[in-house]
Amino acid sequence: MTVVNIVIFIGKVSRIQRHLTNRLARIGVSDASRGAAAVSQPASASAGEDPVSNKSLRTSQQKQLRIRHLQSQQKHLKPEATKNEASTITKSTKASKTSFISAYICLSLSHSSHHSHNTKHIQRSHDIQVPLVCLVILPLGIFLFGRSFCVYDCRSGGSSKLEIQPPKPNQTRSLLPSWTLVPNNVTNSSSHIKRRGPPCNWLGITCNMAGSITEINLTSRELRGTFYYFNFSSFSSLLSLDLSYNSFSGSIPNHIGNLSKLIHLDLSFNQFSGKIPLNIGLLTSLRILHLHVNQIYGSIPHEIGKLRSLNELYLNNNNLTGLIPTSLGNLSNLTFLYLYDNQLFGSIPIEIGNMINLITIDMSTNNLVGSIPSTIGNLTKLTYLRLFNNQLSGSIPLEVGNLNSLTELALNTNNLTGPIPVSLGNLSNLIILYFYDNQLSGSIPIEIGNLINLNLIEMSVNHLIGHIPPTIGNLTKLKYLALIGNQLSGSIHPAIGNLTNLIGLSLADNNFIGSLPQEICQGGSLTYLTVANNHFIGPIPKSLRNCKSLIRVRLDENQLTGNISNYFGVYPNLDYIDLSDNKFYGEISKNWGACQLLTSLKISGNKIIGRIPPELGNSTQLRVIDLSTNQITGEIPKELGRLTSLLILNLSNNKLTGGIALEMGLLYNLDHLDMSTNNLSGSIPEQLGNCLSLLYLSLSKNNFSGSIPFQIGNLANLQIILDLSQNSLTGEIPLKLGDLHNLEKLNISHNKLHGSIPSTFIKMISLTSIDISYNQLEGPLPNNTVFQDAPEEAFKNNKGFCASVRGLQPCMSNTKEGYKVVILIVLPVLGALFLLFGFIGIFCIVCRVAKNVEKEPNKTNCEKLFSIWSYDGKMVYEEIIEVTENFSNEHCIGVGGYGSVYIAKMSTGQVVAVKKLHSSQNGEMADLKTFISEIHALTEIRHRNIVKLYGFCSHVRHSFLVYEYLEMGSLAKILSKVEGAKQLDWMKRINIVKDITRALSYMHHDCSPLIVHRDISSNNILLDSEYQAHVSDFGTARFLKSDSSNWTSLAGTYGYLAPELAYTMNVTTKCDVYSFGVVALEVMIGTHPGELISSISSSSSSLSLIGHSILLKDVLDQRISLPTVHVIQEVVSIVKLAFACLHNNPQSRPTMQEVSLKLSAQMTQFTEPFQTITLGHLLNLSL
Repeated sequence: MTVVNIVIFIGKVSRIQRHLTNRLARIGVSDASRGAAAVSQPASASAGEDPVSNKSLRTSQQKQLRIRHLQSQQKHLKPEATKNEASTITKSTKASKTSFISAYICLSLSHSSHHSHNTKHIQRSHDIQVPLVCLVILPLGIFLFGRSFCVYDCRSGGSSKLEIQPPKPNQTRSLLPSWTLVPNNVTNSSSHIKRRGPPCNWLGITCNMAGSITEINLTSRELRGTFYYFNFSSFSSLLSLDLSYNSFSGSIPNHIGNLSKLIHLDLSFNQFSGKIPLNIGLLTSLRILHLHVNQIYGSIPHEIGKLRSLNELYLNNNNLTGLIPTSLGNLSNLTFLYLYDNQLFGSIPIEIGNMINLITIDMSTNNLVGSIPSTIGNLTKLTYLRLFNNQLSGSIPLEVGNLNSLTELALNTNNLTGPIPVSLGNLSNLIILYFYDNQLSGSIPIEIGNLINLNLIEMSVNHLIGHIPPTIGNLTKLKYLALIGNQLSGSIHPAIGNLTNLIGLSLADNNFIGSLPQEICQGGSLTYLTVANNHFIGPIPKSLRNCKSLIRVRLDENQLTGNISNYFGVYPNLDYIDLSDNKFYGEISKNWGACQLLTSLKISGNKIIGRIPPELGNSTQLRVIDLSTNQITGEIPKELGRLTSLLILNLSNNKLTGGIALEMGLLYNLDHLDMSTNNLSGSIPEQLGNCLSLLYLSLSKNNFSGSIPFQIGNLANLQIILDLSQNSLTGEIPLKLGDLHNLEKLNISHNKLHGSIPSTFIKMISLTSIDISYNQLEGPLPNNTVFQDAPEEAFKNNKGFCASVRGLQPCMSNTKEGYKVVILIVLPVLGALFLLFGFIGIFCIVCRVAKNVEKEPNKTNCEKLFSIWSYDGKMVYEEIIEVTENFSNEHCIGVGGYGSVYIAKMSTGQVVAVKKLHSSQNGEMADLKTFISEIHALTEIRHRNIVKLYGFCSHVRHSFLVYEYLEMGSLAKILSKVEGAKQLDWMKRINIVKDITRALSYMHHDCSPLIVHRDISSNNILLDSEYQAHVSDFGTARFLKSDSSNWTSLAGTYGYLAPELAYTMNVTTKCDVYSFGVVALEVMIGTHPGELISSISSSSSSLSLIGHSILLKDVLDQRISLPTVHVIQEVVSIVKLAFACLHNNPQSRPTMQEVSLKLSAQMTQFTEPFQTITLGHLLNLSL
């Protein structure tokens, strides 16, 4: 638009303003004018329709199904623009004009309008519809032409309060094409805007016959902004307001109570925060109130009880706290009540029994306590009752049997006790029954056979006893039956064969006896069969051979018998099968190679004979093969090298012969290889050095010969164990083995190795156990912790070691008489040569130093290291070289992946830690990027719980960083020793965890840009003399940029890395949160919690079983006494927070700021005695 056009247009703005203001006043306030509805409104949801599908069959699907159906229930509210509403987008220059016009109209109507060049000052209109002008008019240019535009606040003239996002790039038509308005006297032919009529014709706006706005429906329009200045009082006739599925934020203003005629209010799926306004109670005509999936906090106001016309109340998926108000009992017309996924506490009010029209109650995933009120039996129209994942106690009330319309009853994951009520047999319409993860006792009532419509029964992890009643055979519609983790006994009644629709049968971890039912897969639909850890005997049912639907089978830990050579057919969908620890015999079937989707094959602990079939190499999806502890013979087939997805290969404790095929080097994803206790021979193939993912390697108790291939030193990830013991290996220990910096256990005992221990072993700082006994080794032992703390048995039966270790001679010079003559002859000659070379060397050094001083004064680029010192950088550099004796091993206190750490006692008396970066072969710094990253990070931050960087030096000879010296060393080192662990009482451990949270909270939330450490581990937490924790080692730290993605290479320590880093390199603060969770658990249990984390990351049923079978007191560090009453609450809270930080979904983890605040605040009071708290209890608690 040219300047002339702008001036012409400005002159017409006043008339446009009056036109719009008068028109909107007639539409929004008066009933004088007429208008037609722009879009027809769809029918509202049927009162009897529940938003959650009755096909939710698994615990892990409950939340997803609810959200999915809530979304689908509201799809009918989204207006669909017809083809006739589409407007043609003209050239970009015209689009710019329209955007300018729309913007200028709003600016002209602002509180403090401005003069512009030759225009008159436009006075503010006092019409109450002015704010709506901005809300309605401004999107014109934006939605029509894809322009991102920020709306100027029309009331205050302040900053933007509503930002309209542009359409997506691939969107070819406007989102609101009918929203256009042009002044009557604009006749410029260059304008492309077509007049579409007043707001009543605009998409999303509906008016009544009198022309007043009655409905606003802007669902799913990518809108965002706040309601701070939205004038609700201007819409006195408004009946429906639907702004769902947008990105509105801020609080819901109290003056929303001015919409006195409102019937339907839907603000769901936005980002609203703050509290529910008390004036919500003024909307007495309201029938539908949807505020779910926001960030609303505070308590549910008592005033909601005044909304006696309310039919639907959706407050789920927020951050609500406090009690459920008793006033809800006044809502006798309510049909749907959704309060799930909040933090509500207290008991369920007995007044809920007054809400006799309720169809659905969902209060799951809160912190509710107390018993289920018996008045719930009054709700005879109830079809869905979900109270799972709370802390409810007491017995299930008999009155539940009155709920004849009930189709889903979900009481799982609580603390319910007592028997299953017999009255449950009255619920003939019940489809889904969830009782798992409670403390229910007694037997399963025979009346359960009356529930002929049941699709799913889940009663796992309780204390149920007795038999499965034969009436279970009446449930011919049953698809899933899960009774895992009880104390059920007896044999399985043949009537279970009547369940021809059965998809899943889970009976593991009970005391069942007898044979498996022969007709267990009679219907041909069985998919999941889990009967592990019972006392079943006899053969595998014949019906399983042709059961093509099988996906997951667990028959392990029973006493099943029979020849399995021909028991199993080809299963096109099979993913997992475990036949371990039974009494099977026969050979491994070739059919397993034809199961193309098989990922896990476990047949360990049986009496299997014969060879491993080469056809197994055709099942290329295999990730786990465990054939250990059998009597398998023959050679390992080279075809296994095709299984490039293999993670675990365990062939130990068999009678295998021959060598290891070279093709094993192709298994680049393998992390666990165990071929121990066989009759394997030949040399260890160097190709194993290509298996770079290996964490565990055991070839012990075989007949391997030859030397240890130096390529084993390439396995940088090798951590758990390297066991080559009890073979016939010869030669020297390769120097390259010292590169295994992450290795924890090394056993090369009972071989024929000779020579000395390589000096590179001093770099193996992660070693906690070593055994080099029964070899022909000699010489000095490396001066590091593992050799100093190892028992005497770890070195015995060698040629002779010397070291300052108990049971060994110190390393001293021998002065035997036989060498005296040789010494007398050789010593003078050597002395003369030494003097000669000494003079030459001194001369060269002096010349070089002089040359460096003259020509290269800037080669030593040292910062002044200590402000309290008067030395310059060069003097400090020289003194560090001197006091560390040119970085002698005697001053080395630790070795890491990027450098070695030395203690330096300066002339001032100050003691510092010097981290010298490793050099490459050409003498240059091996990792300049790490060096710079650490300097960059530590010069930007100052915190008492982050190690202090005094200075750094980048020199052609040495590059190092100088830190404060922390006397106690690393947390990992202290926890690894009994004496050190005993010094860490519970109060010290609590404070250590708090120190770490403060440091990470500072880095993540107080630094700009924020810093992600990426390698939080117990090795990188250092303690001072007061046991205060300091986060160290910032070599992998990254500054996160808010305006771009943060992709980077993998860094960190195995066992502490967040699981999402397995499939994405996008680093976030939540990666540090996960690592913190590991460290926090490690502090509490005294060792790395790898096995515990693996168990809680498994399937939901296993999680429930394992979590509720392990007491917290049994997991805590047993080397110190149990926590006293003064610290119990803090210990429990830390463990609970640690579990929250270990959530597989990064978005579900708390932030470090939240963790720090929770640990600083008053701890949650747990009503359950400490002696009875289980891990499962803590896993289910909300933060």
